Amino acid sequence: MTLAGTSPETVRTALAAGDPLPGTTGFAGETAGLLVRDVLGRYPLFFESADPTTWRHDPTTLAKPRRLPAGHVCPTGADPTRDGAVGRPRRRWTLPERDPFADDETAVAAVRTALEESLSAVAAGDGDLAIAFSGGIDSGLLAARFDAPLYVVGFPDSHDIEAARSGAALLDRELRVVELDHPTLEAAVPRVAAAIDRTNPMDVQIALPLFVLAEQVRADGFDRLALGQAADELFGGYAKVENAPNDHRVAADTVRGARDELLDTIPDQFERDRLALGAAGIDPVTPFAHDRVVRAALSLDGDQLVREGTRKWALRRAAGPWLPDDIADRDKKALQYGTLASRELDRLARQAGYKRRIDDHVQKYVESL
Repeated sequence: MTLAGTSPETVRTALAAGDPLPGTTGFAGETAGLLVRDVLGRYPLFFESADPTTWRHDPTTLAKPRRLPAGHVCPTGADPTRDGAVGRPRRRWTLPERDPFADDETAVAAVRTALEESLSAVAAGDGDLAIAFSGGIDSGLLAARFDAPLYVVGFPDSHDIEAARSGAALLDRELRVVELDHPTLEAAVPRVAAAIDRTNPMDVQIALPLFVLAEQVRADGFDRLALGQAADELFGGYAKVENAPNDHRVAADTVRGARDELLDTIPDQFERDRLALGAAGIDPVTPFAHDRVVRAALSLDGDQLVREGTRKWALRRAAGPWLPDDIADRDKKALQYGTLASRELDRLARQAGYKRRIDDHVQKYVESL
């Protein structure tokens, strides 16, 4: 078992300085007698409830796994006096409060610089990288930066396949389409639910297309998959952020506050998606979740997140030199809807006798498999 994501020296420096964003894309593991997990939980970490020296990134390999929360440390016994009792997690990092940029020009330039540094930091590898491409700004930036094959997943009539085809044409790139169908979806459900250790419909609907895509990517000989993960959360890509404080799904009364509220959901998403991809033998690459990009995004004010109905305003302006306007200005659908995985999983549940009048009918169907 090793520390994933960065070097032990970087983590020890971050511990000593209390720096939550030390220049990594996350980390989790053990160093200096401590289990550690970065502030956004970009790598999962679990340990045996009765023995914190036994830990894994995958909970399915433990008898009684306990999750280490994001931004926490947990002593394993080497030096319990410094950071609390053995086996008892303790928060060590929180996201910093950042003052807003002085003006739009400074904000856009800072985001562009952070993106360039983050994208440049991704190791080219030996042709082992593929890109999850849905035709929008996030995956478009990945396609513009990396000379790697583009993949899209979805049912044949899905929004994501149509958008990816038009986006690939604008970029003059070849696109590999992974089409979903009912037998593939149904066969993947139990494997995905077991891998992510969840049966709630939302998580399963999101993880399913990722897993099926990753299996094809792996079969084609690639080990890593670049994703636009965290861009929506960091840059204001959701309607509930745009509509704050008038959206019941967020408690915040400002756009910036609603965005900050959504950052709390990132650890749960990273855990789910890494476990789903890992079950197919694929490592995710997430440049938008680099500490540099996070720092820049945290300094955007509400009007730079959402302006006059345009979500992710600063990100779109920052992407200007790299992308055609038709891609930089596109809206997107959430993965489970853009691929039609949500609609078709519901259809499969009803065909199996789990009608909508039954409470939690999709979850009951997932559990039956």
